[in-house]
Amino acid sequence: MEEYKQVIILRRDLKMSAGKAAAQAVHAAVTALEEARRHNPRWVEEWFKQGQKVVVLGVNSLNELLNLKNKAEELKLPAALIVDAGRTELKSGTITAVGIGPAPSRIIDLITGKLKLY
Repeated sequence: MEEYKQVIILRRDLKMSAGKAAAQAVHAAVTALEEARRHNPRWVEEWFKQGQKVVVLGVNSLNELLNLKNKAEELKLPAALIVDAGRTELKSGTITAVGIGPAPSRIIDLITGKLKLY
């Protein structure tokens, strides 16, 4: 049986508080889920059946984050870029996170498999 998961990637260089990082991760998770639901509803269904595995990873720069989003899109994975509204800790327009999936783990791992946990 193929395993499905969702990966959230947050920027470490922004030094977000725990609460801010959690909020950005939630935005990425929900937005990526909606993207997946539109384009790959079967993946979403399987992910729910398997218990909704989510892994939160980190990168050290905006360039790393954007590169991963581009690679995800090249592999036809549902991906969502999160841009902060600027109401609390960050300046409006700051790119904070990317959500990828739910999708087959084996495909997501091609681009995120070497990243460390956030």
